[in-house]
Amino acid sequence: MASTKKVLLAAPRGYCAGVDRAILTVEKALDLYGAPLYVRKEIVHNKYVVESLQDRGVIFVDELDVVPEGSTVIFSAHGVAPSVHAEAAERSLKTIDATCPLVTKVHAEAKRFSNEGLDIILIGHAGHEEVEGTMGEAPNSITLVQNPEEARNLEVANPEKLIWLSQTTLSVDETIQTVNVLKERFPEMASPPSDDICYATQNRQTAVKAMSPLCDVVIVVGSGNSSNSVRLVEVALDAGAKTSYRVDSFRELKSEWLEGASTVGVTSGASVPELLVNEVLHWLAEQGYSDCEEVNTAEETLMFALPPELRRDIKAAAAK
Repeated sequence: MASTKKVLLAAPRGYCAGVDRAILTVEKALDLYGAPLYVRKEIVHNKYVVESLQDRGVIFVDELDVVPEGSTVIFSAHGVAPSVHAEAAERSLKTIDATCPLVTKVHAEAKRFSNEGLDIILIGHAGHEEVEGTMGEAPNSITLVQNPEEARNLEVANPEKLIWLSQTTLSVDETIQTVNVLKERFPEMASPPSDDICYATQNRQTAVKAMSPLCDVVIVVGSGNSSNSVRLVEVALDAGAKTSYRVDSFRELKSEWLEGASTVGVTSGASVPELLVNEVLHWLAEQGYSDCEEVNTAEETLMFALPPELRRDIKAAAAK
């Protein structure tokens, strides 16, 4: 008799173009400049990636004041405020900016709208590095709103001169809920010319939505400080999964989670290497879930070039 145990594997999953670019930036910089190499904050929010790069001589720092003057420092994929660039210049640090181009787009919008005299409502999570960087572009013009409840209680000075932006890694549905509340309260509020939530975040959430109604359990591979990974658990539950768990690796999986489960869904956040997903699939196969079917809802072909300052140095080194 055929086994009824099966795995549904979401696609797309794992690395997005911005994460791929950021990690490749660090690896190429290591090859070019050697260790130690400094990175401000985690290059991407994934424990395995960070520890692997530390093993190769990368030193992750929270602030620039601990970086020796004249050193090379890379800014993470989440972006930094202009004040961080200024501090780096003051300390004669050589900087490579690995900010995701989609985050850079939000930074540019914040500057432009502020210069146009608009007040900006930024939908995002307090303390997240991306939010801190975006707010730093126009600190006197941006108000952070985290959820629909905060939107209901928000007071603004000029409701006729408002526009909203969002963190790129949010839940699409929750962001829409927050925007709808804001529009009810402030009907004249403008919207950005294009959606700020990144294509990869949306694609991973869409795949999980398609898969989750068929799943007893959905396992999301991703770190706890990865906003898009945490959102995938919420999306899975909202879409009909009976239970959902986030794990950094297969070592955190528990066999009791599978009791009575016939279908297990697996996905991963946008900063998760496929190696970690494969280890989860191997562990599930050992539990009897060897039948694996991919649920594919989109094809991703976008690629980003390396930061120009790194490309320039690689070209110069090759010419010697």
